[in-house]
Amino acid sequence: MEKTRCYIAGAGDFCETALPEKGDYIIAADAGFLALNSRGIKPDVIIGDFDSLGEVPNHPNVIRSSPEKDDTDMMLAVKFGLMLGYEDFAINGGLGGRPDHTLSNIQTLAYIADNDAIGKLYSNDSCITAIKNGKYTFTPTEAIKGKTISVFSFSEKAKGVTLKGLKYPLQYETLTYDNPTGVSNEFAGTEATVEVKNGILIIIWSIQ
Repeated sequence: MEKTRCYIAGAGDFCETALPEKGDYIIAADAGFLALNSRGIKPDVIIGDFDSLGEVPNHPNVIRSSPEKDDTDMMLAVKFGLMLGYEDFAINGGLGGRPDHTLSNIQTLAYIADNDAIGKLYSNDSCITAIKNGKYTFTPTEAIKGKTISVFSFSEKAKGVTLKGLKYPLQYETLTYDNPTGVSNEFAGTEATVEVKNGILIIIWSIQ
């Protein structure tokens, strides 16, 4: 594997500030092919059942699945990237539109974290990631003072949650899946960290 990041394009709202970077391995998930094609971006592979796209695209690397399947096209793309050995995923076009697909893509982030990798899901104004038993660090450039950040437990209990460099810090606290304690925090303008000792956290922050 020569490329360093797996970039996956979906059919949802597309963030123009989160386009593929040089060296990315690019996967189009079904109609995500249209989002890439309209921007002159050629994917390395296209994966899906193509019910959204309406036809099998003319491309040398197509992996077609049955419409009657357990995984979403996005999850199939993620599993393919994990199989290739990627540990860093950028997902664009996975938000907006149907709320069930939005939630399924957030679950897909948790699946990525559960497989010892990191995924980021982009919208026009926000980015979402998931961490499991680990830490996520924001540089001062990313942690602009006053920008919103929210942290949610994606486990029944997320234990040992520590938030540093935020307006409302936490020190080794427990968050639960049924109480949105971590919503609407803010960056303080310095390096910030979100850490969980035991469990999965969903982190959502403003990028605009």
